Amino acid sequence: MENWNITADFILLGLFNYTGAHQFLFVLVLIIAFTSLVGNALMLLLILLDPHLHRPMYILLSQLSLMDLMLISTIVPKMAIDYLTCRKFISPAGCGFQIFFLTLGGGECFLLAAMSYDRYVAICHPLRYPVLMSWKLCLSMILGSWFLGAADGLMQAAATLNFSFCNTHEIDHFFCEAPTLVRLACADTSVFEYVMYICCVLMLLIPISLILISYSLILAAVLQMRSNEARKKAFATCSSHLSVVGLFFGAAIFTYMRPKSYRSANYNKVVSVYYTIFTPVLNPLIYSLRNSEVKGALQKCMNRCVAYE
Repeated sequence: MENWNITADFILLGLFNYTGAHQFLFVLVLIIAFTSLVGNALMLLLILLDPHLHRPMYILLSQLSLMDLMLISTIVPKMAIDYLTCRKFISPAGCGFQIFFLTLGGGECFLLAAMSYDRYVAICHPLRYPVLMSWKLCLSMILGSWFLGAADGLMQAAATLNFSFCNTHEIDHFFCEAPTLVRLACADTSVFEYVMYICCVLMLLIPISLILISYSLILAAVLQMRSNEARKKAFATCSSHLSVVGLFFGAAIFTYMRPKSYRSANYNKVVSVYYTIFTPVLNPLIYSLRNSEVKGALQKCMNRCVAYE
């Protein structure tokens, strides 16, 4: 088979066909993506402007919103332009860009683990919170999450685009993803796929283990509380984070830890829509609707806007 030069463009087959039902789904996805952009941007703005939210818990949450914003901005505009213009080409550089920022989202795994540690300290050691969850440690956790996600994204993008691709250069997806792109390579990719699989498993299992340890200690501490009010407050504090953890890791495990024989293009697309579009819109909704401090900051911001008018 004829090899394609690295400068040759790829073809994204996309998510939707040009039928009435698919047009409705396309508009629905755009509405959800726009809601996600507004929700995460608003969450960032509230945390930035309200001094009461300048605490490690909310600083970590702001980074989660920032990662979700980058993910949506990388995937959805390209998908929408391709659908509206019927031009489904993407350059290798653009493909590498999408792989990098998509994999950068893997930093969310470690960010969620850091947030679980924050909840553990707040519930189990509230008096020592300023020491055990210092600003220096918080900043180190944030930088570590970004670094690990960026390092993994850079390695996957560089290694994937280093392969020679055959004349079937159609990607049966609506964005470039390393596992999908590797299937088009002419060379033997078994070693790379094995290493990529191990990296994905480690980036999922290590944070999950840390989260399980944190919440096991939290559960043990909550069961020892004598006050029902204290128990309710502790569960309310953790429920939002647990909801986000379940959404994120459920989709990630289903996507990256399934055997290859169980993967199909259509199922991969559905799951990809879930974790690139639907999950980012749920994160700010979960934290805003279930958090009184965030709702209070939003109310103050709305009151200021009304006063200025």
